[in-house]
Amino acid sequence: MTVEVVAESLAGTAVHDFSAIGLFLEADLVVKFVTLLFLGCSFWCWTIIVHKRGILSRLNHRANRFEDSFWSGESLDKIYARVKKSKEDPMLRTFSAGMDEWKAGVVGGVPSSKTMQASLRQRVERSMNVAIGREMNQLERGMTFLASVASTAPFIGLFGTVWGIMNSFTAIASSNNTSLAVVAPGIAEALFATAIGLVAAIPASIAFNVLSSSLNRYADRLEAFTDEFSAILSRHLDSHEVGMQGNKKK
Repeated sequence: MTVEVVAESLAGTAVHDFSAIGLFLEADLVVKFVTLLFLGCSFWCWTIIVHKRGILSRLNHRANRFEDSFWSGESLDKIYARVKKSKEDPMLRTFSAGMDEWKAGVVGGVPSSKTMQASLRQRVERSMNVAIGREMNQLERGMTFLASVASTAPFIGLFGTVWGIMNSFTAIASSNNTSLAVVAPGIAEALFATAIGLVAAIPASIAFNVLSSSLNRYADRLEAFTDEFSAILSRHLDSHEVGMQGNKKK
């Protein structure tokens, strides 16, 4: 009897392939579906991660060049004319939105009353903030998917784990045998589903935190530029008002 059990155990061990590919091919249909789902999610997560990292690197590089030009002392009109011919990005669109509103407000001359000047400043700031919101919405596409994978993959993996353990108990009940050869395949499937779930969830979680921080820093950079641009326009309006007062005194 002992010889038969040992032989049966060895035969069971020989049949099952415990490599990753073998576990997938011999897994239950549900575990296969969970595994394919995780592989697809993992592939799409890495696509988003690489894409976002490349975009943010390029945008920060372009922002550095634009800010160098902006603070070089060149007139805003010349920068604006050059920006209109350049390949646009969020920083340039934010600047263009502010300049468009500014030019529309001074088309008949710089407003003389303080009320109209304050209204013009508010419109410029509002236009730039709207542009920032629109651009950040575009940049944040895909972040919800990363967050969803990071939060749900472990639970889906747990489902695969439970299903694999259920298969183990089913195998025990059908064979009336509690040997490792009978239990091991189901447990291996369960652990395989858990491992694939973690492979998808861990990079998604780390990438979401890192990319969210980078996106927030870029948004802060756009908002800081908006404040600086508004301050320049305010100084221009103040100098214009001082000049008008001086002419009145003369």
